[in-house]
Amino acid sequence: MRPARLAALFFLPLATALAGCISVTSNDYSDRPERAAPGAFGEATLVNADGARIGRAVLTQGTTGLLIRIEAEGLPPGWHGVHIHATGQCETPFTTAGAHVNHGDPQAPHGLLSAGGPDDGDLPNIFADAGGRVNAELFTTRARIASEGPGQWLWDSDGSSLVIHANADDHTSQPIGGAGARIACGVMAAG
Repeated sequence: MRPARLAALFFLPLATALAGCISVTSNDYSDRPERAAPGAFGEATLVNADGARIGRAVLTQGTTGLLIRIEAEGLPPGWHGVHIHATGQCETPFTTAGAHVNHGDPQAPHGLLSAGGPDDGDLPNIFADAGGRVNAELFTTRARIASEGPGQWLWDSDGSSLVIHANADDHTSQPIGGAGARIACGVMAAG
């Protein structure tokens, strides 16, 4: 078989398969995932301390946990702690969002690396580039937007919020891993 024909037989199916895996996002925040089932998706519009919209978080429920895609801009460059908070309110300075969602065990210590932790609101850090932009996906088994499954129910009577902090979370210090001030917040709502 000629090399050109062999290459076409190999690369064309591969390119076709990969085309379905590639997605392009824009900063207009208008693209939305297809709805697979009621309650399977949620969204939060992220605002800064001035009340300006800086991005969004899209929540997608999977069978083993919750995927959170964050697209934001205008953040200080560097690492930032992100947590799920127990109240669906985002009034500046975002203390109205309450403490971390921790319905299952109020005594669980904070931190993904903490002995006896993490609490149910703990998430990995996100990184803002030199221009203050973030495009990240986080996964947790400790929260859910489906009516059944693993993790804490986020659509309870007072809702839940996603909060971005000024500093990185060290994942061990109490009570919030040294993450500092709350600099962005978004009320999570069913999509």
